Amino acid sequence: MEFNLADLFEIAVDAVPERTALIAGDERRTYHELNDRANRLAHHLLDPNSGLALKTGEAVAIYSWNRAEWLEAEIAIYKARGVVININYRYVIEELRYMLENSDAVAVIFERTFAPLLAEIYQDCPKVRHFIVIDDKSSDSDAKIATALTALKAKTYEAVIADASPKQDFAPRSADDRYILYTGGTTGLPKGVIWRQEDIFFAALGGGGFNQPPIVKPEELRERILAAEPIVDVINAPMMHGGGQWTTFINFFRGSCIALNCDHHFSAERILRLAEREKAFSIMIVGDAMARPIADAIADPTTHYDLSNLFLIGSGGAIMSRVVKEQLRALVPGVIVSDSFGASETGAAGTVMDFDGPAAGPRFTVSEKINVLNEKLLPVKPGSGEVGLLARSGNIPLGYYKDEAKTAATFVIDPDGMRWVVPGDYATIEDDGTLNLLGRGSACINTGGEKIYVEEVEAVLKAHPDIFDAVVVGVPDERFGERVAAIVTTRNNTPVDLIEVQEFCSSSLARYKLPREIHLTEEIPRTAVGKPDYRWAKRIATG
Repeated sequence: MEFNLADLFEIAVDAVPERTALIAGDERRTYHELNDRANRLAHHLLDPNSGLALKTGEAVAIYSWNRAEWLEAEIAIYKARGVVININYRYVIEELRYMLENSDAVAVIFERTFAPLLAEIYQDCPKVRHFIVIDDKSSDSDAKIATALTALKAKTYEAVIADASPKQDFAPRSADDRYILYTGGTTGLPKGVIWRQEDIFFAALGGGGFNQPPIVKPEELRERILAAEPIVDVINAPMMHGGGQWTTFINFFRGSCIALNCDHHFSAERILRLAEREKAFSIMIVGDAMARPIADAIADPTTHYDLSNLFLIGSGGAIMSRVVKEQLRALVPGVIVSDSFGASETGAAGTVMDFDGPAAGPRFTVSEKINVLNEKLLPVKPGSGEVGLLARSGNIPLGYYKDEAKTAATFVIDPDGMRWVVPGDYATIEDDGTLNLLGRGSACINTGGEKIYVEEVEAVLKAHPDIFDAVVVGVPDERFGERVAAIVTTRNNTPVDLIEVQEFCSSSLARYKLPREIHLTEEIPRTAVGKPDYRWAKRIATG
């Protein structure tokens, strides 16, 4: 049996056509309405008279903030058997040029505000032959935007939708249709991870439902949707990040509704009012960067939020610190607070709903496809404390787009002939099979031969009562090679004393892991997916 994302979405539409699928700002779409608009856009992309005539496997870039059209376009591209390219809306011109060139995109669906950037580089990207502009309410008097749209010969999104057929009469699709997800590029240029759609369905989208056996034929999805209670899930992750896409399609494949955060700046108060208004069952966030403001907003004695329907606050893409988890549990009695981890290369890899692990770092429950391998690609002994590399087998990607060397280094064959993806995260494994995630090797600090995983130190620092946020990097040290430096924000921007912070941390960390210097800043920038900007932090720490 073949599993294709567009086919599966159409099964969901057929099961619950009038159920609300999407809330995005002022826009609301039922499953039927979302499907109808996606059908129309797909027909436009395929139409030889459109100027594109999209071929199977060709790439279409989506360059937009969160909005209803992002998901309409994503579904439409799958329906047309194209490949979605996720463009980070924060990219500067050189990063944008790289993405369009590297992905071989033939079309771009973009917000009007981004027209000048595209107009500046489109002639350097000759494979891009089609532009569709989404009106984002930017000023019509902006001559620069108008000139750019003329140069791009961009078609208007709503006009394209209105003129195309709503029929669902597409050619058969395949489980081998491609799903490409570009990594965030926090430690280098973004890389396109190539998945078969069937593999991403089972590796990241639950295979028809988490906490139950995967479905064995696509038609079973209808039965599961009709049997499941529909919920509303507030999603804060950007759609141009895998976590946002995956959480969204997990909900679509259970016939539920997503309430998408479409703000350009995160507001905990607006998110909580959205959850209150829509009687949300869950709020999905990205680490402390979102969790801590939410906790502070709920704790504000001058404001009240009715969260009586809230069952789950879950984080994906970045791990919450113990102190924030405890605060959320205390503020919303009965709510489950969970962390999930994964990567563009592994899909959803594990979850945690407790406080076990070193320095309150999570101990994750993982699937049988996850293991920790040593340098010989053999599993480490459970309970030994041996540090190895997180690895996944089974439904894994084909490799990196146009990068054979990186593919060979990351996708490996063990001595028994099993193929694994090893993206670079260090971990240990316990006797019971649970996993302690230590962090990405690229952010590891080596001090006198001892390895320090920065997430462990950051988690302890954020438990300090005066520290609001923290990021840790290694800086040069004449004696030990590197030493630990912490960049922190504090409540009310009050200074903290290094000796006092070291004493606070010493009950949870070995002495060689303690910060040797602290840099105070008003804000710690994070990527669009909530992860610390370690390159910025290194510049601050090294002066």
